[in-house]
Amino acid sequence: MIRSAKPSDVPAIHTMIRELAAYERAPQEAKATEEQLREALFGAHPAVFALIAEEAGGAGEPAVPVGFALWFRNFSTWTGTHGVYLEDLYVTPRARGGGHGKALLAELARICVERGYARFEWSVLDWNEPAIGFYTAIGAEPMDEWTVRRLSGEPLRALAAQAGGTALTSDSLNEATSLSN
Repeated sequence: MIRSAKPSDVPAIHTMIRELAAYERAPQEAKATEEQLREALFGAHPAVFALIAEEAGGAGEPAVPVGFALWFRNFSTWTGTHGVYLEDLYVTPRARGGGHGKALLAELARICVERGYARFEWSVLDWNEPAIGFYTAIGAEPMDEWTVRRLSGEPLRALAAQAGGTALTSDSLNEATSLSN
């Protein structure tokens, strides 16, 4: 079963993010706290959203989260429409092969179609052959001519220091964000 995440899912999401980071050979990079996730997902101005894949519990036990998809809206200047960017998709090892990953992707595709979004995009590590094969099987096309770039840490701060003009205040940024939601 796929459903929207609830605040009570934050500990499970946090655990699965750490498992995903270990799988992606970068456990030291998973620094987000449960409090940060709770604020991002369920705070006054949520900017990210999550879906939960769960399996029924046994004999009167509650359903158990076995996967998640964390996503946010993006925007295409070419199509003039929003889209979905999938930040993370993860299914616990014991639940893999049960259709949970495909069900999470199908629900995100449904959201795109229902809302008139033109694109559903994500990144995959070039060495993750099982994921690449899975994505190819559902019809996802590689964007071979595009290379992801990232600024973080000191290079991000150095470039930010070169910004001129009036800096955005947190109030004006929050106002702009709330207008776009």
